[in-house]
Amino acid sequence: MAVIEVMDLRKRYGDLTVLDGVSFSVEEGEIFGILGPNGAGKTTAVECVEGLRRPDGGSIRVLGLDPVGNRRALCEQVGVQLQHTQLPDNLKVWEALDLYASFYPKPGDWRELLVEWGLQDKRDTRFGKLSGGQKQRLFIALALVGNPRVAFLDELTTGLDPQARRATWALIKRIRATGVTVVLVSHFMDEVEELCDRAAIFDQGRIVALDTPAGIVDEIDADHEMRFTLMAGELADLTDLTGLPGVARVTRTGDRVVVTGRGDFATAVTAQLARHHVLVSDLRIDKRTLDDAFVALTGRPLE
Repeated sequence: MAVIEVMDLRKRYGDLTVLDGVSFSVEEGEIFGILGPNGAGKTTAVECVEGLRRPDGGSIRVLGLDPVGNRRALCEQVGVQLQHTQLPDNLKVWEALDLYASFYPKPGDWRELLVEWGLQDKRDTRFGKLSGGQKQRLFIALALVGNPRVAFLDELTTGLDPQARRATWALIKRIRATGVTVVLVSHFMDEVEELCDRAAIFDQGRIVALDTPAGIVDEIDADHEMRFTLMAGELADLTDLTGLPGVARVTRTGDRVVVTGRGDFATAVTAQLARHHVLVSDLRIDKRTLDDAFVALTGRPLE
């Protein structure tokens, strides 16, 4: 069941078109990624869905509600972590959770959230003294204190070191495990590939791709490479590989072989090597990524 339905969403600021006919839906229980470079319109789209901005055109329904006309009712059912979130430095962790809980008619127990998100030892710590990862844990707890059905997380891992980013990814998976639908806004390709069931790639106010991360990658018309070193056995001729489905070309330098192709050509190549009893080492497949897909779709890398 779709919990978010967006149709032909449009938004302009003067002569600048920020959103130009954006449409997508989010299914209940999934992690849905909104991906794109800075200025692509992704945050504006999410803020329209959250009811924080009024769109110029199109229709939006979140849990069956209009975010503008039914904003109060909607706010009771969604949790939001904004792109630029800040709290007073002197506000203690428990005070922030207690304050946010007071905004909802039926909040969760913020004391349980302290334990669940590893903040019990920081209960009396002031916000300004928290590390970046601890602040992100607090922001997640604040987004969940109202027992939301949908959580919006905007650029949650920006500015974190690699270890803290990985830890935050685990937290996002835990949110979904509790039954909450997650909308994740990001400009990190690896983050979306790791976390999201489906993703929409934004570019210049439009959606240029909408599918599972693997589906988006599979749709691009681009070669990738398989590399290996011959150890034992011998191919009678490189044409044993070049005639396989998906293989575009094969090059060999000494015992080192590079096979270039598309689709699932690597499976055909490994099967052919097995048939000829050829042993290889250092087998590597240069996997295509969402970065490759973005370049193919837009003609430029994601900055």
